[in-house]
Amino acid sequence: MADIFPDDSSVRTADSATLALLGKKQVLKRRFAFVSIFAFAVCELITWETVLALFSQPLENGGPAGAIYGFIISWFSTMSVYTVISELASLAPIAGGQYYWVYMLAPPRYKIIFSYVMGWLTSLAWVATVATETLFAGLILQGILILDYPSYDAQMYQGTLLTWAVIGLCIFINVVIPQWLPRFEVFIVVFHIAGFIAVLTTLLVMTPELGSNASVWLTSLNEGGWPTQGLSYCVGFLGNVAVFVGADASVHMAEEVSNAALNIPRAILGAMLINGMVGIAMMITVLYCLGDVETVLESATGFPFIQVFFDSVGNIAGATVMAGVVLALTWACATGIMTTASRMTWSFARDKGLPFSRFLSTVNPRTQVPANAVLMVSFLAALLTLIYIGSYTAFNDVVSLTITGFYGSYFLPAALLLYRRVKGEVLPHRTEVDTVAPNAVNSPFKPDLPHQKTQRHDVGHVQVVNARLIWGPWHLPGILGIINNAYACCYMVFVIFFSCWPPATPVTASTMNYSVVVTGGVMILSVIWYYVRAKDVYKGPLIDEEVAAIMRVGSVVAVE
Repeated sequence: MADIFPDDSSVRTADSATLALLGKKQVLKRRFAFVSIFAFAVCELITWETVLALFSQPLENGGPAGAIYGFIISWFSTMSVYTVISELASLAPIAGGQYYWVYMLAPPRYKIIFSYVMGWLTSLAWVATVATETLFAGLILQGILILDYPSYDAQMYQGTLLTWAVIGLCIFINVVIPQWLPRFEVFIVVFHIAGFIAVLTTLLVMTPELGSNASVWLTSLNEGGWPTQGLSYCVGFLGNVAVFVGADASVHMAEEVSNAALNIPRAILGAMLINGMVGIAMMITVLYCLGDVETVLESATGFPFIQVFFDSVGNIAGATVMAGVVLALTWACATGIMTTASRMTWSFARDKGLPFSRFLSTVNPRTQVPANAVLMVSFLAALLTLIYIGSYTAFNDVVSLTITGFYGSYFLPAALLLYRRVKGEVLPHRTEVDTVAPNAVNSPFKPDLPHQKTQRHDVGHVQVVNARLIWGPWHLPGILGIINNAYACCYMVFVIFFSCWPPATPVTASTMNYSVVVTGGVMILSVIWYYVRAKDVYKGPLIDEEVAAIMRVGSVVAVE
């Protein structure tokens, strides 16, 4: 059972020591071993379910052929991105993720401001993802009601109320019974695979007439009215990118994972492989079972996949059960995303990066869960879903933050890592460091690398972390790592650029993509707030007092 639920005290001690090197005391319970964190990673992607929910995007801009080939390109390119994220997670397995890595990697002059902006961008991207995923679950539930009750007059406010019900159950699991979360994730990953097999088989067996090979593999569409088909492919490609967003969820669980430096990279990349395979299989299947494109895209349920289910099985009951499987898995995914978002918020708050930091950084002593952070994330996500009542287009700008926000938060640490590894400034794994004396030459809190000499570990009377750049137990070696890192950065620039494009022409105020305004606004406002107020509070990742006390004692012993 140790592979599922950690029970090795020596491993727990090693994990606590690793965390201490990063300046933090162990306060959360390490509930996850490899199998349970792998299940968590798989369930946060739910790729085949997201393919069903979002396949209309690449279908309209690119067509069936564009959707399939775009998925394959997105799958392997995103694997490159998450390989870099896995290297960073192995180098510094900590719940803060991006903002912590940026602080480690950035030039001394820019460490604090870059870290602060990344913290805000990552935190708000995860809150937006909670809002997006719970709204998906709420609207799928509403879509099933529309299917079952044709006379039902669906209202947008009802979709939001159903979303709040989804949020309520997610809060219950995260706050009241968090000890069941690892077992819950293991169960859900089995359900995820079993549901995939059941839905795929039903579609292939029950669909009256499958599409031709030419209609699936060779047909392109440009429903967005773009000047060239190539530009249409690029715009529709973002639908496939969205399928893989958030695979770094495991990163922010690092302080609850046994042997995190090794198990998190394995979980992330293993989940990408599994989900990519089931995702492409579902994409091809649903395109063969599509039927009349206009009928599917204009479905009264609001979700083309529900219409595909109904057209395939030919009865409401069967379509409802199939849609219910997708709903249950989307709901489970939302639960895990809330967990991740709360850990990111809690981590940034303990380093005084957020307002009400003392409140948000509190950990419940009974459950060892940051319950206040869970409630705050849920509250903000519920507020964001109110936007949907006024305008679905406006809510799409919240959704867009999940792509531009996440990829923006990935790009900066990845680019800084590329710079450091090209210069040879990341030391080999198992390089010995002094874990006690903070003034020793090899101290992780006072590095001796040339690019870090100008950075002090004391800012005023506050000690901040300045951990050494040492490869973790998992990374791509040598030139292979540099090539992959460079490709990942180029791919992220491409994704960020096209994530700001509207879905169709001509562009109007109601169809415009405002993601650049939303994401750029978050970054600009965080910079303004930093200089107005936060620069007196946020000094970078802090060294916990308990860890600092041990360091001071060790320093005295070393001097004697």
